[in-house]
Amino acid sequence: MCGILAALGVQGDRKGNRVKVVRASKQQRHRGPDSTTVWESKDGSKFLAFERLNIVDATEAGRQPFTIETPEGDITWALNSEIYNQEEVRENMLDNADLGTTSDSAIVGHMYAKLGDCNELWNRLDGIFACVIVDGRTGHFVAARDAMGICSFYWGKGSDGSIWFASELKSLQENCETFEFFPPGHRYSSKTGKLERWYNPSWVDVNVIPSQPADLKAIRESFIAATVKRLMSDAPLGMLLSGGLDSSLVASVAVRHIKDSRNAYDKHHKLHTFSIGLPGSPDLKAARQVAKFLGTIHHEFTFTVQEGLDALEDLIWHIESFEQVRAAVPMYILTRKIKAMGIKVVLSGEGADEAFGGYLFFHKAPNPKEYHQETVRLLNRLHQWDVLRANKAPFAWGVETRVPFLDKDFLELVMNTDPADKMIDLSVMPDGKHPKIEKYILRQAFDTPDDPYLPDSVLYRQKEAFSDGVGYSWVDGLKEYAESVVTEEEWAARAERFPEQPPITKEYYLLRSIFQKHFPSKSAYETVPRGLSIACSTPHAIAWDESWANSHEISGRAMAGVHVASQANGSAEAATNGVFASPSVIDLKANTQRGRNPDDGGLDNVSRVLGDGHLTPDV
Repeated sequence: MCGILAALGVQGDRKGNRVKVVRASKQQRHRGPDSTTVWESKDGSKFLAFERLNIVDATEAGRQPFTIETPEGDITWALNSEIYNQEEVRENMLDNADLGTTSDSAIVGHMYAKLGDCNELWNRLDGIFACVIVDGRTGHFVAARDAMGICSFYWGKGSDGSIWFASELKSLQENCETFEFFPPGHRYSSKTGKLERWYNPSWVDVNVIPSQPADLKAIRESFIAATVKRLMSDAPLGMLLSGGLDSSLVASVAVRHIKDSRNAYDKHHKLHTFSIGLPGSPDLKAARQVAKFLGTIHHEFTFTVQEGLDALEDLIWHIESFEQVRAAVPMYILTRKIKAMGIKVVLSGEGADEAFGGYLFFHKAPNPKEYHQETVRLLNRLHQWDVLRANKAPFAWGVETRVPFLDKDFLELVMNTDPADKMIDLSVMPDGKHPKIEKYILRQAFDTPDDPYLPDSVLYRQKEAFSDGVGYSWVDGLKEYAESVVTEEEWAARAERFPEQPPITKEYYLLRSIFQKHFPSKSAYETVPRGLSIACSTPHAIAWDESWANSHEISGRAMAGVHVASQANGSAEAATNGVFASPSVIDLKANTQRGRNPDDGGLDNVSRVLGDGHLTPDV
């Protein structure tokens, strides 16, 4: 992965334009700190800049932009990508031709040369990408973005009529009069002047309600395949581990199936897992137990509320949003530590809550139709929310995040599953043991007691928002800080400073103020999602409960009476069967089955960070 920038159809001084391109590309160099390359067309009107992060084919041969020379003109392309089926494409479509590099990005230009400017090109790719192709034979260019918008991508128009593309909007704001995010699953052709969708699954239409019964075996096998393909790397790889269901499943599948990967960095050594939280936070405890169960080399980091507050200015500049800040701060701090240890790629659990309805507000979904429609809305906007955070916060330090739950094939299966099977109903226990909580069919798919993927207490651990799981004091501390720094005069005049959707809390006043300082234009503001949210819902779901009207609180704690942490008294039955047990409780039987001593209170392979920042063995 990397950072790309394209300036196409620029006018005026050629040398001056190149300086502008280099300066603009430098704004996103954190995405690709290993090298910089700038390509310039023969007439000086087109530029492609590439900030490289060496992951697949780290040699000079893998350095972009790539070019195919032809008598009629050259085809040149640059893309931020991970193409997981590149070997299949090379064999079945490119006749195993020697492309001069093993880089997965190299195949795209050769596919274009064979197929031309068409939807088939992008549909044949299994992976993530943000791409620009310049065709010197025709003078036209093509741009495209992956199905779910995992790779960040923006485009804008210069005052001279030029069109610019970049991985981050900060590279556009000085050179474009207007700019916006490039929509996921779309392509633009300068030949037709049209932006059109190339990714057209039936489920993206909220009016299409599926009826296929849940196939637990298919869900399990599809997710395993999605995870294994994302182990492709020529650089060290790790896993973000919160101890919640989603990240724990990713880690478990990776540990168990890494030997099934054809091109993993190192199949024969233990994988590294990483967690972060305030001292004593739920996520640290849960992640520690999962790591022990899986036998990973686990690294545990802590941060303070003050350190989180200190990061706000830089963090918002990097993620280019005032949403997702609570969750982005610990991710930003953690991935800096990860990069310092030599890890360039991490797997993470984003996407499961959207596809399965894992957020706690789904407890109030009135019927399967509305349940499904909300999952579709969440997925369609994900590139502005969790995916944006998961891409940009780690890339602040040159770390790439991969998200198996957003695999195209996996989503095709899950989003065509009857939403009645996904709906939450705590009054029933379909398996006779566990209430039908959030993401029940995902939990059931990996409930294999004879050879468990996870301990039962983790597999059925209730949802925590990442910003809550790292420690409730982080969210409370951020709110208290905003109350202390936003004056009453500023608050009273908020509608004058922010006439379009004035913030309704001082926390959002603070975050939006920082954002406005970095990105003052209207175009920048319009890239940020708007509207109320309860526990990470879209604005549509606010209507599910009268008490949510005019609310904007993304924490799971907003769901009184639903989340375990908000329940003053749990049922004796729930406490006994472990469904709502503390995440510190580990399944001793499962530990024994996997050959570990259940009485061993320490981790076999864990390191912690003390106050001086040094890694020390757990004792």
